[in-house]
Amino acid sequence: MPRSRLDHIVVTAASLQEGIDYVRDALGVEMQAGGEHEHMGTHNCLLKLGDKLFLEVIAANPGAPHPGRPRWFQLDEPDSVRTPRLATWVARCDYIHALAPASLGKIETMSRGNFRWLITVPEDGKLPLQGVAPTLIQWLSESHPADTLKNLGCSLVRFEGFHPRPESVTGMLRVVGFEGQFQVSPRAASVVAHIQTPAGPRRLG
Repeated sequence: MPRSRLDHIVVTAASLQEGIDYVRDALGVEMQAGGEHEHMGTHNCLLKLGDKLFLEVIAANPGAPHPGRPRWFQLDEPDSVRTPRLATWVARCDYIHALAPASLGKIETMSRGNFRWLITVPEDGKLPLQGVAPTLIQWLSESHPADTLKNLGCSLVRFEGFHPRPESVTGMLRVVGFEGQFQVSPRAASVVAHIQTPAGPRRLG
């Protein structure tokens, strides 16, 4: 049976600099430049959190034309990006067409520099289950973004979610064959990452 696993966690912000500042204040480290997503009019910065695991800050790119459709990760919604936040996460799989339910969105081909991938993108740009359920990704390029990042001494210790209907999230995780530790508790929708840094344990979310 096809399976999925945690690939990266996603911080959204009204601008890339605001997201970078948010991570610096929370974790005490500087992020590494990423690149542009031409099809979505966005750009990003990255931080290595482990083997094939990273943190992404993503925002609308003011230097790129609007894609003519809702940007992913709710980046066009002012209330969603009013303050930088850990908004959601992405799960990696090898057979996205066999795993992705229609509720996660259409499977699209995307690229950034030398990286190419398939990813689920809802037509309305919404986050699945308010960001507590994952977006699915299948990397098509030989290397993984985390392989190109410097190790700044940060590692993900624990990742957890909260949702008013936790059974909806756990049901989705079963559908996408998620392997890994991701506890979901009843509360307002959010995700929290516990990260070990050079300055000690910190958290996002």
